[in-house]
Amino acid sequence: MTATRKDAGQASGPLVRIAQIEVDPAQLDSYRAASRAIVEASVAEEPGVLAFYAVEPNGIPGQVWVMEIYRCEAAYRAHLETPHFKTYKAAVAAMVNSLRLVETTLIAFGAKAT
Repeated sequence: MTATRKDAGQASGPLVRIAQIEVDPAQLDSYRAASRAIVEASVAEEPGVLAFYAVEPNGIPGQVWVMEIYRCEAAYRAHLETPHFKTYKAAVAAMVNSLRLVETTLIAFGAKAT
């Protein structure tokens, strides 16, 4: 699949969200489990979720970066209303020290089925 998006205000086309999260190191294992659960549920249950990755930069304990790719803005908005997203947010609220959402403009998108 290959797509492009001309500007962040465009209503159609893939939407990429990036979150930079600082997790309490003492609760990192619990956060990892919650992260795996939200990724699995989102990809399995939401047709508008094209890809969802949660990664930890090597050598930076407690840092988690999340990249979410949605079919469109409406799919992202629908994701925020799902029971699994609300469960995740409640579960990790006390684990997250900081959260920075990075707005992006998609230049190009390509993926292979695994």
